[in-house]
Amino acid sequence: MQNKGLVKFFAILLAIVCIYQLSFTFVSNSIEADAKEIAKGDAQEELSYLESMKDSVVYPIFGYTYSEVRDKQINKGLDLEGGINVTLEISVKDIIKGLANNSTNSVLNKALDKATEDRQGNQDYLDAFFIAFDSESKGSIKLASPELFTNRVMGSKSDGGVDTNMTDEEVKVVIRKKVSESIDSAFRVLTERIDKFGVVQPNIQKLGESGRILVELPGAKDIDRVKKLLQSTAQLEFWETYKINELQGFLLAANETLKNTEEKEDVEVKEDEPSSDIESLLGDDKDSLEALKGNNPLFDKFIPNQIPQNQTSPVIGYASVKDTAKVNSWFNRSDIRASLQGEQRYARFVWGKEDVTRNPGMLELYALKGNRQNVPQLSGNVITGASESFTQLGKPSVEMQMNTKGAQIWERMTGKAYTEGGYIAVVLDDVVYSAPGVTSGAISGGRSVISGAFDVSETKDLANILRAGKLPASADIIQSEVVGPSLGQEAIDNGINSALVGLLLISLWMIIYYGKAGLYANIALVVNLLFLFGFLASIGAVLTLPGIAGIVLTMGTAVDANIIIYERAKEELRFGRTIDEAIKIAFSWKGAMSAITDANVTTFLTGLVLLIFGTGPVKGFATTLLIGIVTSLFTAIFVTRILLDMGKNGNLTFDTSLSKNWFKNFNFDFLSKKKIAYVISSILIIGSFVSFFTNGLDQGIDFVGGRTFQVRFEEKAPIEEIKKDLSSDAAFGSSVDAKVFGEDSQLRITTKYKVEEHGIAADKEVNDIMYNNLKKYYSNDITYDQFVNTYEGKKVGIMQAAKVGPTIADDIKTNSYWAVAGSLLMVFLYLMISFRKWQYSLGAVAAVAHDVIIVLGIYSVFYKYAPFQMEMNQHFIAAILTVIGYSLNDTVIVFDRIREFLASKMPGTFKEVVNKSVNTTITRTINTSLTVIFVLLIMFIFGGESIQGFIFAMLVGIFVGTYSSLFIATPIVVDTTSDKDKAMIEAEHTEDAE
Repeated sequence: MQNKGLVKFFAILLAIVCIYQLSFTFVSNSIEADAKEIAKGDAQEELSYLESMKDSVVYPIFGYTYSEVRDKQINKGLDLEGGINVTLEISVKDIIKGLANNSTNSVLNKALDKATEDRQGNQDYLDAFFIAFDSESKGSIKLASPELFTNRVMGSKSDGGVDTNMTDEEVKVVIRKKVSESIDSAFRVLTERIDKFGVVQPNIQKLGESGRILVELPGAKDIDRVKKLLQSTAQLEFWETYKINELQGFLLAANETLKNTEEKEDVEVKEDEPSSDIESLLGDDKDSLEALKGNNPLFDKFIPNQIPQNQTSPVIGYASVKDTAKVNSWFNRSDIRASLQGEQRYARFVWGKEDVTRNPGMLELYALKGNRQNVPQLSGNVITGASESFTQLGKPSVEMQMNTKGAQIWERMTGKAYTEGGYIAVVLDDVVYSAPGVTSGAISGGRSVISGAFDVSETKDLANILRAGKLPASADIIQSEVVGPSLGQEAIDNGINSALVGLLLISLWMIIYYGKAGLYANIALVVNLLFLFGFLASIGAVLTLPGIAGIVLTMGTAVDANIIIYERAKEELRFGRTIDEAIKIAFSWKGAMSAITDANVTTFLTGLVLLIFGTGPVKGFATTLLIGIVTSLFTAIFVTRILLDMGKNGNLTFDTSLSKNWFKNFNFDFLSKKKIAYVISSILIIGSFVSFFTNGLDQGIDFVGGRTFQVRFEEKAPIEEIKKDLSSDAAFGSSVDAKVFGEDSQLRITTKYKVEEHGIAADKEVNDIMYNNLKKYYSNDITYDQFVNTYEGKKVGIMQAAKVGPTIADDIKTNSYWAVAGSLLMVFLYLMISFRKWQYSLGAVAAVAHDVIIVLGIYSVFYKYAPFQMEMNQHFIAAILTVIGYSLNDTVIVFDRIREFLASKMPGTFKEVVNKSVNTTITRTINTSLTVIFVLLIMFIFGGESIQGFIFAMLVGIFVGTYSSLFIATPIVVDTTSDKDKAMIEAEHTEDAE
């Protein structure tokens, strides 16, 4: 090998750099271990310790602080660290409405609604809106119309805004820019909120220009608090309120109207039951018994506020959380609102914040004094500062300071409230936090206080939200995942165990089969892992459980290049060449390098597609796979070559006394069995399609949307009872799927209940239903926090939870289709360019399609009976793409030998030469398949239940892929090669033989 010294120097330098990069991970892990030891399970104390160490020098050799070391370590994904991962979608629809100054134009609003309904796959909402607007307007109104986007919000053309002379295309450019600016603003606001939240190494990133923002909070444990922090738009408003006595007449009139439209509900009444609040409201001339029998639809679900006659209150009444949606629908009906007279017709009915301590499950209703424009007298844009504090009674509160303009308006509002004995509601994101009266005159100076049913963490978050500012539009959680730290530690242990056992098995096999050369391959494998982890550390990659799977799979495929080289060297030795000549030929382009290059490029292309279209942990798998391919090539081509050159003067061998005669003179007529293979494959493919149409596939929430919970019990879980409880009308009211997940004390529960609702209330309601229906299956009195939230050492309750909204599910499905189709197209084009014959491309793609269909078919047939999850999700698509890569790798090695033999002077007919080509690669095919199967079996056994379905797909794919490369791909090349080309090749071989 030329420039051997330079290669050695470069390899040693690279190893030193990798060790240096990995040292930060070791130092950081040491500090975090100390924090866990000191905290003894107290998450807040652990975080406080790490915060206190932030500026301390912990790597004295290079003078790095803990903060600097932490930024350079290999980050662990949520499935290894535990924490919360959410994808937020900023409502582009709301942004467009705001840019149009909340126009009531019918064309605009129809176009917005149509864009929501017609949006396809990964299509941006803005593109869908422009298409819908063109369809709805039909040229009747321009985007630059004063009714639409020529307004004070957009600004003038000279300031980058819009004027009436601009064309629709010009306005679209401006709208795109403004929407992008709004999303950037949302990104900055969320970043500021998260930075102050208090988690180590938060990650927040924009996902293109789609309006989606990925937020990862490793170690976060209070789920409800995190969701509230992220979804709050911080739309702070101050409104005057109506008093209960001003709206009693309206409530009575609404109840009378509902009597004519709502079905009566039977209410069981005891004779000795005391007089109700409803009876007091109706007075002596109303029959209270009739009211309780269900003749008052409104008051069956809504309890009016009862106060002494000489007092007032801004609280109109009360309702349980589950009834608020019904009450809202009633109060929004035009026939009911017709009872509101004068200024009252603009009244806004808004619920208060739930007091989970004094009155859990009940909400107060307020009536705000709205106006025609629905604009408050005072909004949050006047707030200049906010801080957490305490009231005179010692209750947590938030103090706010306003600017000069806000202070003047606040003084007028509080002065009026004092004079009239009124109340001012403090409303944040359409929730009334408090509605105090003013007892000591007008408040000057712009200082105000929000108090109410708070704890200290809530006031801290609220002050944080107000300081960071409001979001430009609503932010909905369209995808989320919660992983407990206990589950993360289990995943780490499983991953490490499978990696170590896999490494041991591969190393043992290589020594048994290749002897001393196998030992060199093992050394190269260790160096490969060093380079791989060093690269991951240097680029700040996030290591996930699928990422560990990618690393372990890399170990299986890393030896493939060495196997190809060694098998070629053995062939050359059989031809009588010296060990030095055999090594040189094996490492030449005409030796093993062309096959290695083609095989790894095809695998790299499929990994690249996975990186582009995958999300979350799947990207982690793709990242490690791609880096692994590069490091494997480097170590196989250069490191192994250096080791072989160093050992070739000794007793270097490429086999052992045990393996010396294995597969020697192996000769099997593969092409004679092609008809049998075609029949078998046809039966399997037809059977797969029949199963697709009859059984279908178990599509996970990634593809169809939904909520899934991994729930662990103390003992074996009664599946049917749990399914019945959760499917009842008192729970989710629809079919719930529950399956054993790993041990029989752990279930995976899936529901689509309120998956299209993105608010905090819907998520909290789902958690409440889960807790209330499952707590009876625990022997101890498990609390809501213990059941729902995550913490160190958690053994029972919700261990992991995920939610995927229907919009992002469609996008994931679309990305999956593109990923599979894109990888096949790229490989087809590459092979056609590399082999210069379309027959090779067709054979490879046909074999891959064959493999994918059969793997899908097996999943379709067995998913109802398998003791592990066999659902279609992102991990499954990653497995399918890996199968594609492996199948191509295997097929390309065979094709490369066919191409070489057909171009050589080997005697024989076309079919005989092809058969010899396949037979000479059989050792490599079996060796590589066995090493990969060893690794995958270990991962399937030790890797944990969360990746068993993922690994099983790859295991099936390896078997099917090996079969197809021998019995499908090669025969297709033979059958599609024209008789003319075959005759020409045979003539050349006959001439050469003579």
